[in-house]
Amino acid sequence: MIAQLDNLYIKTRMWKLWPRLVGYGFFEGRPITTKGRWINPLVFSFLALAKCFPFFRRVKKPIFIIGIGRSGTTVLGMVLSMHREVGYLNEPKAIWHSIYPFEDLIGNYCNFKANYRLTEKDVSSEHICKANRLFGAYLTTSLSSRMVDKYPELIFRVPFVKKLFPDAKFLFLARNGWDTCSSIENWSERFGTNQKQKTCDWWGVDNRKWKLLVEQLVPEHEDLKPHQQELYRFKNHRDMAALEWIISMREGLSLLKRYPNDVLRVNFEQLCRDSSECLQQISGFSDLSLHDKKFFEYAKQKLKPVPTKASFELHPTIRKPFVDTMLLLGY
Repeated sequence: MIAQLDNLYIKTRMWKLWPRLVGYGFFEGRPITTKGRWINPLVFSFLALAKCFPFFRRVKKPIFIIGIGRSGTTVLGMVLSMHREVGYLNEPKAIWHSIYPFEDLIGNYCNFKANYRLTEKDVSSEHICKANRLFGAYLTTSLSSRMVDKYPELIFRVPFVKKLFPDAKFLFLARNGWDTCSSIENWSERFGTNQKQKTCDWWGVDNRKWKLLVEQLVPEHEDLKPHQQELYRFKNHRDMAALEWIISMREGLSLLKRYPNDVLRVNFEQLCRDSSECLQQISGFSDLSLHDKKFFEYAKQKLKPVPTKASFELHPTIRKPFVDTMLLLGY
């Protein structure tokens, strides 16, 4: 079904369809690998209009799910969206592109150069105004008091987001690397397309995201930097996913040290194994009410342990960094 909705979601709280469909229809936009991109001009027209009106609900303590895709970020977002206070946006890249055009790693809406890492120095008063108006517009139209935004790549933009929203909270989702990489490979093979002689898959339009990752982030890692030119030539999706996973997980561990009061690590395996305990921790950290029985009941039905994937052979240049990162995470 559209907007990641299913029968259990509708049955649990039917009124939650409204904030989810508002987000899907008016704020998120449709990425390059999906159908229905005809709606994007309407979405951007609506967002342009929303930026003109300052009288929207104030954005308080927004929650951002960060990490790497295919690690359970979507299911965590959908579970949190069931909380009675929350409106959930699933990778609202149309909003972020409207706020800061140079953030489009995939090539969904532009083909000029983008920046993987954004800092507080990239923020102007105009960006702050746009961000608060657009996300405030979502809170107002969705009748929500709190916002959850799942956009994994924001893991490289936490200082940028904190400048926009100083009271923001971040949920860093970690998952076993073998499972994550296998899932990325499967996704790219299933949803990758060829459009007008361009390849569009997990790595963006004609490998745009991959090239930016290797060009901009690999040099920050002493053990990866010497192999930069070789990494550019990677074609195997598992190897490519492993590199993205290494860099993303290292970034998450760094953020936990840098922002101990604003970033919480969430283990996907623990979330699925003991949802109540994990969501109580998330709710306390995010200042969400713990008195929401349907929220916890939905999570218990939705989240089930997932069988782990077998390990596989990795390219020699990333095998040791991958294993070392797994050990750092406790896997």
